Amino acid sequence: MAAEIAEQPAVLEQLLADGLAEITEVAARIRRYAPRFVVLAARGTSDHAALYAKYLAEIRMAVPAGLASPSSMTVYGARPALDGVLFLAVSQSGGSPDLVDSLSVARACGALTVAVTNNPGSDLAAAAEVHVDVRAGVERAVAATKTYTAELLALYLLLAGDRNGTTPAEAAAPLAAAAERTLATGAGSTAARRYRRVDRLVLTGRGYSYPTAREAALKLMETSYLSAQAFSGADLLHGPLAMIDAAVPVIALVPPGRGGAAMAPVLERLAARGADVLPVGRPDGLALASTGIAEELLPILEILPLQQLAWRLALDRGTDPDRPRGLAKVTSTW
Repeated sequence: MAAEIAEQPAVLEQLLADGLAEITEVAARIRRYAPRFVVLAARGTSDHAALYAKYLAEIRMAVPAGLASPSSMTVYGARPALDGVLFLAVSQSGGSPDLVDSLSVARACGALTVAVTNNPGSDLAAAAEVHVDVRAGVERAVAATKTYTAELLALYLLLAGDRNGTTPAEAAAPLAAAAERTLATGAGSTAARRYRRVDRLVLTGRGYSYPTAREAALKLMETSYLSAQAFSGADLLHGPLAMIDAAVPVIALVPPGRGGAAMAPVLERLAARGADVLPVGRPDGLALASTGIAEELLPILEILPLQQLAWRLALDRGTDPDRPRGLAKVTSTW
């Protein structure tokens, strides 16, 4: 896991160098198709990448988007009218039967189907009309790291579109170097000591950072076996705040941009409850090399110190982050 965390700047750079032409072509096809709605299907870590894509679709494409419930098609046999819909499936392995089946149904129901995977030879890639390879290379640790950030970048290049004369590729050009600088601080590993004896943890963020909160919670659950819950900053105030006190630490995503600014009232309420808050994206917490990076791309940097945190915390708590108990690299659901 540690080696794959460290590989991420190179993976991002390689995707921009070797995968850009393919992704640009697929992005052009999506623009020509002009979808009226985007449906996203994924599981596990890729589900958080799909949630990130939902924000991109709604904000940058100005198209409503939602996460699919594959069981509606695979278990209940639903056949929705999907003409004019972009059905986008995200999966590292491309091997989960429910994703393959739901994408196949979506294609038969009239959707444009696109698969984003790290395995161009997978069943999901074969079932889709169009496939995007995230080119992350073999990932051996069960806990996904480099495939996640590669998915985020691929989805950004696919859905973000031009803004103010800047293409997605141009906006992403400084990303690999920023990722290298963010990892070099080792801040996530250093922060692990404050959570060695913690059983519960809450993560929160808004906008593009909310998927980061969910992905970081998953990493902590699967590597350190602690109860980590993720909420949007808004949802946290609608009830879960009641469980927060000095004994329940909070990791808050507060990067530069609108999403981070929207967290201000959440931080005020957490402070009033005496919560132990670790901010991500500020110098007094887990800092990011965010200068010159668009807000939409910051989730790729935000998750890096949190991956380091999960890895180091697992070691400190005596667990093996590479081989979490009861888990396998490829999970088949239906």
